[in-house]
Amino acid sequence: MQFINNGGTFDISMQVTIPNEWEPLAPVNIGVTAGIESTKISPKWVEKSLIMDKIIVVSNHAKFGFDNTEYPATNNQTGEEFQAKTTCPVEVIGYPVKDLEAADIKLDLKHDFNFLTVGTWIIRKNLENTIKWFVEEFFDQEVGLVVKTSLAKNSVRDRIVTELRLKELLKDYTDRKCQIYLLHGELSETEMTALYQHEKIKSIVSLSHGEGFGLPLFEAAYNSLPVVSPEWGGQCDFLCMPTKTKSGKFKIRPMFSTVSCDIKPIQEQAYWAGVLEKDSHWCYPIEWNYKKTLRDVKKNYGKHKSNAKKLQKWVLKEFEESIQYQKICDLVYKPTQEETEWNETLSQIQMV
Repeated sequence: MQFINNGGTFDISMQVTIPNEWEPLAPVNIGVTAGIESTKISPKWVEKSLIMDKIIVVSNHAKFGFDNTEYPATNNQTGEEFQAKTTCPVEVIGYPVKDLEAADIKLDLKHDFNFLTVGTWIIRKNLENTIKWFVEEFFDQEVGLVVKTSLAKNSVRDRIVTELRLKELLKDYTDRKCQIYLLHGELSETEMTALYQHEKIKSIVSLSHGEGFGLPLFEAAYNSLPVVSPEWGGQCDFLCMPTKTKSGKFKIRPMFSTVSCDIKPIQEQAYWAGVLEKDSHWCYPIEWNYKKTLRDVKKNYGKHKSNAKKLQKWVLKEFEESIQYQKICDLVYKPTQEETEWNETLSQIQMV
């Protein structure tokens, strides 16, 4: 701000924020956003995209929202009606994998086979059904579900309210044999790694209505933790991988436990003016198929763990740190062949 107030100008801007806040700050402006979890972006996002030169999103699902959303508009000068849509290039660059040592955390898990779910307790994450249907499936079995969540913050008050909400959800299942564990508060990346690698945590589950990317699922995948999730949303970029068929060709197939879903309009209470539009859609996981999938993961765990290890190997290679960072550098500015050769010559001179 001091630089701007003193008359300073920029050659290029990269604005990492929600599109509502993008502004033309430089001759070249690049918007970076996680995108949208539903099927279409808002009119405000379309409007803001028109002042950007490039847009970077984290998944093909988010790119779909930008590329396939149109709204009727009118030219203020001519009165001509037209379909307003994003016209600048939209590129997909995912998150990089991280090589982290697991922290030493102590979890008092009663049973040896436990699932994990991670997400803020908001309508999009669909935690009520994730927990309730889990309890109904494993009511009389020695299985656990670790729920890493909060309502909004990591405060003591938030924990109290979160715990009350969880108890209210479980009040009709007091005689259950399965266990539900609440894990509240901020965890470091190494502590989260310890969750994914914990010997008693066997799989991560998500019934989210939509994900722009799905970072906990991504972290679980590159820690070889089997994933249970709908095959819809940003997570498909890293949970589906090319596999060789009998004919020798490669086909993209899910390397996780898929949950069937319906694509329907978002709930009225999920509407967020300028972000989540009322006429946009997202997924609704199907109860019976979720329960069946959980049952299969527990019964045939060796198969699912084997797939998770294959997926881990591919994710570690495909989303390697230097590859993802190079994609960003190339998108901002890719040197010409002449410039590349000149830089190589310079480096050789400096080495001498």
